[in-house]
Amino acid sequence: METENTARGAPFQTTAFVTGLGRGIAGALLFALPMQMTMEMWDLGFAMDRFRLALLLVITVPLLVGIAHRIGFEKTFSWREDVRDAMIAYAIGILASAMILTLFKLLTPETSQQDFLGKIALQAVPAGIGALLGRSQLGADPDDAEDAPDSGYGAELFMMAVGALFLNLNMAPTEEMILISYKMTPWHALATIGLSILVMHAFVYTVSFKGGHALEDTPGWHALIRFTLPGYVIALLVSVYCLWSFGRLDGTGSMPTLMSTIVLGFPGAIGAAAARLIL
Repeated sequence: METENTARGAPFQTTAFVTGLGRGIAGALLFALPMQMTMEMWDLGFAMDRFRLALLLVITVPLLVGIAHRIGFEKTFSWREDVRDAMIAYAIGILASAMILTLFKLLTPETSQQDFLGKIALQAVPAGIGALLGRSQLGADPDDAEDAPDSGYGAELFMMAVGALFLNLNMAPTEEMILISYKMTPWHALATIGLSILVMHAFVYTVSFKGGHALEDTPGWHALIRFTLPGYVIALLVSVYCLWSFGRLDGTGSMPTLMSTIVLGFPGAIGAAAARLIL
């Protein structure tokens, strides 16, 4: 009987993995296209400091492993399988990025090696994340929701960091973030902070989105202090890192840095809140 069940389970597991792989390819294209069609990202592939680019790539690996542990291509039972899924997602991100950039004639035989590798490496980061998000967002199986492990406090904070990073990767390379920060007054900045925190809290606890969290007997201030405020701090830290990585803080003073961080922290906060809903 055990042999028969094992024989039946093997094709099922293979089918589930192939289905998850297809979702990963679709997710890489869906989630990374905005960055693959952004001129600033093309330029950064060549101009970005190599150390900062390498650091981003190194950080991406444990990030993908953590996401794979929660929503990999199939239900996993060990960290070895999570690492495998993360590496597959990275490979999908690299291949999808190379294909799209070649299709748009941004990569040609005349492209220098530094530009070629830089563009693909940079675009592979959001594409790899998108490949793993594909299972969560594009899956139609009713059992998918049961595959995700229970969320502890650390896992909630981690997924908020993922959501903030994903949206910030879209925004941080653009000149608009710096332009907006120069136009804003301190009062605008304070209002932006307040709105960011309000939106984060409302997304998860108030407006009854699918995947939202019910407060039940928990006081609202408890959720605010335990999740929303730490999540906003995480969004700000991720914003600083993204701005620094893309050279947006080079040669700037403390006040412009703070204002730019607050501006980018707004989409980062939304991304952090959305991650708690959908991941």
